[in-house]
Amino acid sequence: MKIRRRDFLKGVAASTLLLAAEQNPAQAKRARKDLPPNAVGILYDSTLCVGCKVCEHACKQANNKVAEHTSPNEPMWDDPQDLSDKTLNIIKRYGVEGQKDSVEGFAFIKRHCMHCIDPACVSACPASALVKNPENGVVTYNKKACIGCRYCQVACPYNIPKFEWDSPFPEIVKCQLCSHLLAKGGISACCAACPTGASLFGPVEKLRLEAKRRLGMEPGKYYDFPVADIESTEVQQHRAGGYVKHVYGERELGGSQVLYLAGVPFANLGLPDLPEDSYVALADGIQYAIYKGMVYPIVVLGGLIYIIRNREEKKE
Repeated sequence: MKIRRRDFLKGVAASTLLLAAEQNPAQAKRARKDLPPNAVGILYDSTLCVGCKVCEHACKQANNKVAEHTSPNEPMWDDPQDLSDKTLNIIKRYGVEGQKDSVEGFAFIKRHCMHCIDPACVSACPASALVKNPENGVVTYNKKACIGCRYCQVACPYNIPKFEWDSPFPEIVKCQLCSHLLAKGGISACCAACPTGASLFGPVEKLRLEAKRRLGMEPGKYYDFPVADIESTEVQQHRAGGYVKHVYGERELGGSQVLYLAGVPFANLGLPDLPEDSYVALADGIQYAIYKGMVYPIVVLGGLIYIIRNREEKKE
């Protein structure tokens, strides 16, 4: 009995749909990734930030970035409006009037790479130009491997990577947590420069515990807050603010090594509302479901071989 090509293709399509339907949402995603063993990161506390932008200046000095003059009539040495190929870290103010850290008032937010535990930019890069360090978890960029496709820009849910459009030899630019300073035993420049401890460097596990400690503080009372590096002995006393009871970055998209605390809803500060499961885990789960055991590719390849051979036999 001969199998017609149309019948064969119908059978392949039907079997594909049947097998795909067997994969429920729980099966179509892989497990969350764990923190690297020596993961380091930053805890940013919006309630401690005074908007001085010293961290921006320190970042540019540490990474050899030039000043941006977006307002020519303003006598400012540097006035970036957003992250760019010249600005890897920026302090933004949301709200204009009223009391600081109140919903009706204003608050500050610090934006730079989140150093995701399961980074979409690394997964999207076809040339492995972006790599997550297996030890400390920092996401770094290798310009020699980059092919300029900018897939990382599309993949990043936080809109972090930037492209040097005005350079004859453009690169992707993003915060790399001052990895060149970490290699020498230092910490990220922004945290070292922060005068209030709003940006705090350290092992992620310790930063998570510190964030939970602050969420348990009684608003209005004074507490010791570590400055610069959580493993240092330097502290400052600050009045505890009324925190939103959530550590942003702890669970979002599988978690990140940059964590946020704030006194206002994070949506008010421009941070996206994201699911706990990473997009990379979901994509990997779908691919696994499709290519599980190489069943689909073998079926399709076998079908193509059958069709071609059948055509050749007819010609003969």
